[in-house]
Amino acid sequence: MPRVLILVGSKSDLEYAEQCRSLLKEFRIDGDIEVCSAHRQPQKTAELAGKAEETGYEVIVAMAGLSAALPGVAAAHSILPVIGVPLPAALDGLDALLSVVQMPPGIPVAAVAIGAPGAKNAAILAARILALKYPDVRAAVAQHRQAL
Repeated sequence: MPRVLILVGSKSDLEYAEQCRSLLKEFRIDGDIEVCSAHRQPQKTAELAGKAEETGYEVIVAMAGLSAALPGVAAAHSILPVIGVPLPAALDGLDALLSVVQMPPGIPVAAVAIGAPGAKNAAILAARILALKYPDVRAAVAQHRQAL
């Protein structure tokens, strides 16, 4: 079964991670959640992202608010696709959105909407990426789309 690593910057972000993981399950994808702050736990963040591929993950979803460095740090330590979810904190999440989308050339992060819509779209985007390799995920993505 395909696996997605979901990183959140703090325990207060877990509600968004759970929304993402719940939708991933509908696509027959395992989602594992890890709390790690790019600023307070930089070594843990680097290790999780750096070893994600060898641990069996194929996509990383990183969620953070405020300066939202977590998606970029994950992308800096992994060649896996990284989907950044900006979370609302200060400035209603606009600050986090700008942090996620303003990555330097060579270290891309896919950005989705702020907050709960972004958590759900991250799951859908991860499923679409994995659908290229897994026919059962592709079927689940098509079924989800049809249900919309």
